[in-house]
Amino acid sequence: MSAKVAFLGLGVMGFPMAGHLKAKGYDVTVYNRTAAKSEAWVQKHGGQAAATPGEAARGADFVAMCVGNDRDLAEVSAAALEGMKKGAVLIDHTTASADAARRIHAQARERGIDFIDAPVSGGQAGAENGKLTVMCGGDAAPFERAKPVMDSYAKAVTLLVARVPGSSRRW
Repeated sequence: MSAKVAFLGLGVMGFPMAGHLKAKGYDVTVYNRTAAKSEAWVQKHGGQAAATPGEAARGADFVAMCVGNDRDLAEVSAAALEGMKKGAVLIDHTTASADAARRIHAQARERGIDFIDAPVSGGQAGAENGKLTVMCGGDAAPFERAKPVMDSYAKAVTLLVARVPGSSRRW
């Protein structure tokens, strides 16, 4: 059985990224604040749409986010974390601040959820062609679990900075 993946944010980047996941055989549920985008994605790719980030994240092994900015990210990630199961991996593809990533990492850890900060490069064409570059920060073990998911829409997925377990050093 393939992993369950939720994808939150179906803009010019997220819409095709989520489509690549479905094409690779993942069980995909999508969420977008504009429900019509979720409905259009389901019409094109199949899968399921959810009414909230928490509903999309419920039962998912991986939850990927690609939203607009720090404020949107804080809102969507908080709702997603409410629905996520322990041991799942939250992957953030938003180009956001390091402070936002640190806050989400701390919130996820409190819930027993792993977090990968994973901004992307390659623009809309890279997303559409599955040729993005994903630059990751986080712990090595969750990165290794999440890498095959990200490989669905990327040509390069690299762990650039790891947090040292048991250390006060933060990425």
